[in-house]
Amino acid sequence: MKKILILLFVLFLSAEVSYGQFAFGLKLGYNASRLSSHVDSIKASINSGFHAGAFVRFGKRVYLQPEAYYTFSGGTFEKTVSKTADLWKQKVTIGTLDIPVLIGFKILKSKIITWRIFVGPEVSFLVNSKVKDVNLTGPIKSSDINSVNWYGQAGTGIDFLFLTLDLRYQFGLNNVINDVTKTIGTTQTTYPVNSKNNLFLVSLGFKIL
Repeated sequence: MKKILILLFVLFLSAEVSYGQFAFGLKLGYNASRLSSHVDSIKASINSGFHAGAFVRFGKRVYLQPEAYYTFSGGTFEKTVSKTADLWKQKVTIGTLDIPVLIGFKILKSKIITWRIFVGPEVSFLVNSKVKDVNLTGPIKSSDINSVNWYGQAGTGIDFLFLTLDLRYQFGLNNVINDVTKTIGTTQTTYPVNSKNNLFLVSLGFKIL
C-alpha cells in the first residue's frame, strides 16, 4: 500500500508540473453497500446509504483526484440455520470519513463534455457505528468494527460543463469485522464472520473552481 501511495504522489507531481490545471468541487451521492459473511449459516443483505464531501483534481489528460467525504453504509446479518434456538438478525450501520486518491484518464475531452476512467486506493476512518438487534440478541457489537480500513476504487465518470457524474465500485481490502462471539448460558460461540464492506456508488458533483 505504501508503494501505491508513493507512485500516486509521483504521478501527482508530474501532472501538476506538466499541466498545472486545477479544479475543486462538491459532491453528493447514493451508495449500496453489502457487508459480506464467510459463515454459510449467516446471510448478509444490501443496505442503502449516502455520501457527501469534496474533491480536487490536478492534471489534464492524466489527472490525480484526492477526495474527502462522509459515507453512511452498512449491512444486515441474519443467522438462518441453527441446531439450537440461536437464530438472530442484526442491522449494522457505519459512518466513515473516506479519503480516496484516484488516478484518472480522460478518454474523451472537449470544452463541453469529458468522459473519464479512474482507479485508486482509499483509506476509511470510522466516525460512528450502530448495531441494532432486529429480533434476538446477536453477537456483533460496535467494538467489533475496525476503526481504520483500506479499499480499492474503480469507475468511470462524465463531466458536462461544471457538472460531474461518477459511477464507481469500492471493494474492501481488509476485514471490517473479523471474529465475533456470543455467549448463551455457559456456552460461547465464535463466528468467523471475516466481513468486507463492498459498495456501489453513484455521485453528482459540481465544480466551484
